[in-house]
Amino acid sequence: MSHRYFGTDGIRGRANSWPMTAEVALRLGVATGMRFRSIRARTRVVIGKDTRLSGYMIEPALTAGFVSAGCDVILVGPIPTPAIAMLTRSMRCDLGVMISASHNPFADNGVKLFGPDGYKLSDEVQDEIEALMDGPPDVGLAASEKLGRARRLDTARDRYVEAIKGTLPRGLRLDGLKVAIDCANGAAYSVAPTILWELGADVTAIGVEPDGFNINRDCGSTAPDALARAVVEKGCDIGFALDGDADRVIVVDEAGRQVDGDQIMALIATSWAKRNRLVGGGIVATVMSNMGLERYLEASGLHLVRTQVGDRYVGERMRADGYNVGGEQSGHMIFSDYATTGDGLVAALQVLAVMVDDGISAKAATNRFEPWPQLLRNVRYAGQPPQTDPEVMAVIAAETARLDGHGRVLIRPSGTETLIRVMAEADDAALVESAVDRIVSAMEKATARRS
Repeated sequence: MSHRYFGTDGIRGRANSWPMTAEVALRLGVATGMRFRSIRARTRVVIGKDTRLSGYMIEPALTAGFVSAGCDVILVGPIPTPAIAMLTRSMRCDLGVMISASHNPFADNGVKLFGPDGYKLSDEVQDEIEALMDGPPDVGLAASEKLGRARRLDTARDRYVEAIKGTLPRGLRLDGLKVAIDCANGAAYSVAPTILWELGADVTAIGVEPDGFNINRDCGSTAPDALARAVVEKGCDIGFALDGDADRVIVVDEAGRQVDGDQIMALIATSWAKRNRLVGGGIVATVMSNMGLERYLEASGLHLVRTQVGDRYVGERMRADGYNVGGEQSGHMIFSDYATTGDGLVAALQVLAVMVDDGISAKAATNRFEPWPQLLRNVRYAGQPPQTDPEVMAVIAAETARLDGHGRVLIRPSGTETLIRVMAEADDAALVESAVDRIVSAMEKATARRS
């Protein structure tokens, strides 16, 4: 079933434009409240948000929807997405809701939903919610005497801080380490520096002055250059760049070199395997992860299981097959010993733990393999997706055959925009560039023919 509202990671769009309007948020609250209302006599929902201006619009609309469906709402204000997953479980809530567009600019916003187990909702449950959203607007509303209530919880951030501090292995401290943290002017602007400082680190914090408009602007995991400069200028041992809702992280080593999620997974997989902590004999990543990671793991006696793009799918595969480490190249890291979803701060502490335990630098810790040349280009289109054009399909087949044994081609429609992502990687950079050029050219010609 194709989703009308939900995309790869919840509902997302430009604030105050469909589907990210107050009206849709209200219907989402009613429909989701109806879907989860049967769990107990009094359904409890915890709602958090990041620092976007539009959170002031979406939060009350969602709250009104849930209350009208007979749910009690707990509002916790700006807080990381993984904190909502944690609070949903620890407070025995039936549903967790995060208002955020993650790494997107301030003008966008979104809604992510977590079930009572702290995991993101499955496609099947999202289908049920969508059907209820498109139903009659007055069906499912609670009787007047059964309306819900809303209250604020001021201790939520403190609960999350203590939970994350507890993920650092017992007995380890960060004393003597100079750590830079870029909070992207987002949801972790308060908790992230606090966690690192209380664990003993000398902290340099940037991106900690949100104003409703500057989330992810020239900072955070999608723009880590500011962090790289801060690490070098302040003489830090390592730096971490979070995104707007802190569910992903990019590392910067002491020389200012940027490190993606593949290198983090390589580090943690081999380190945990050495300590007999890795479960399943490998890790879970997506189709976007570099072949260099896969070859590195194989040489270490481990394996890589791939899923479609989206940390939700990584988490589902981890649960189904019993893995405890997974993630995405973009920096979503899931460590199921500690969290049910991607958590940038948990990932940061695991990297720091290896550095402290092994007595090694950030560069030594995170330079685990040489990535294969990889190139990603986007093709925007109108009407039918160009990869269905027969001539394009023939070019894709030819380039896939040409790279056989040397690399691979990946064609992936965006989950949030009308564009196709064309990616190739191989052991030869020239092969990669020529393959992407030929496929993109064929797609652009097909788009022009159809317009």
